[in-house]
Amino acid sequence: MAVSAGETSGAKPDVTAAGSPTPGRGAGRRWFGSLRAWLLIAPVLVALGVVIGYPVVRAFVMSFQKDQGLDPATGMFVEGGSAGWTNYTHWLWQECPTISGGVASCPPGTLGSQFWSAVGVTLFFTVVTVALEVVIGLGMAIVMGKTFKGRALLRAAVLIPWAIPTAVTARLWEFMFAYDGVINRVFGTSILWTSDEWPARFAVIIADVWKTTPFMALLILAGLQMIPQDVYEAARVDGASAWQRFLHITLPLVKPALMVAILFRTMDALRMYDLPAILTLDNDATRTVSMLVVDQIRQGPNSASALSTITFVMIFIVAFALVKVLGANAVRTQEDQRKGAR
Repeated sequence: MAVSAGETSGAKPDVTAAGSPTPGRGAGRRWFGSLRAWLLIAPVLVALGVVIGYPVVRAFVMSFQKDQGLDPATGMFVEGGSAGWTNYTHWLWQECPTISGGVASCPPGTLGSQFWSAVGVTLFFTVVTVALEVVIGLGMAIVMGKTFKGRALLRAAVLIPWAIPTAVTARLWEFMFAYDGVINRVFGTSILWTSDEWPARFAVIIADVWKTTPFMALLILAGLQMIPQDVYEAARVDGASAWQRFLHITLPLVKPALMVAILFRTMDALRMYDLPAILTLDNDATRTVSMLVVDQIRQGPNSASALSTITFVMIFIVAFALVKVLGANAVRTQEDQRKGAR
């Protein structure tokens, strides 16, 4: 019987089993699938680049340019030219130009001298308001998650403060915190809530907590509704108390939603502008970084761009710390919980 050369040498035939694709064909399909996915998301990427990417890059470029100034010879406005890192040192080191052409510490009362105080006020508002909103919002979410008559009406009523525009909220609390307003009349006090240093700060905190706590409660409530009731029933059968069920079941399982709520609210609080700007007007005790940026725009957009870039970096660092250090990554937290349950 005749035997072919390929069979005698032990070489394998260059064909695959019926119905199984060749490796080259599988790689081609994967490449085509990736290309199709990129084509589908390309319009969104272009839109994000135009709406978000260009303003960020433009602001960063402007931050290295001097603002327009008066030419001593002609008395007319001229382009400032390259500024190097001057706009950044103006804020970080609080250095202001002098008449002789040098730099010196910014005089008290100028915008440059208020940078670090504005950063402190912003961080103070963020820490206090977010902490209060988490505690109150968690309690509200637990109450709204229970089954009782009128629950739908309660949920709708709770969202009313969050639905009111911030400018309207600020004006509402401004009337209440007035010298002859509701707060002083009810408590029999004569506090200048919008003028004194610490009363003005507490007024902003109270108004912000009243407005944004429903947002926290809504996000936490969504996480509570994902917890199976069978877990609570099993804990009751095992004799766990209400506090033990809250500590060992509710908190660990609601952590993904809670961390996302903290992340979103923290980033929002770091950009706080309209509430203190309207409620306390030009009170330096409540001046946030965003208010400083708006005030600087009226004097020079390039220096304001540098301050905006610093604010962006500050918010990015805080968000990175929350995601990486505190574990505010909801997807990773849920994966860890599933692995632990196996």
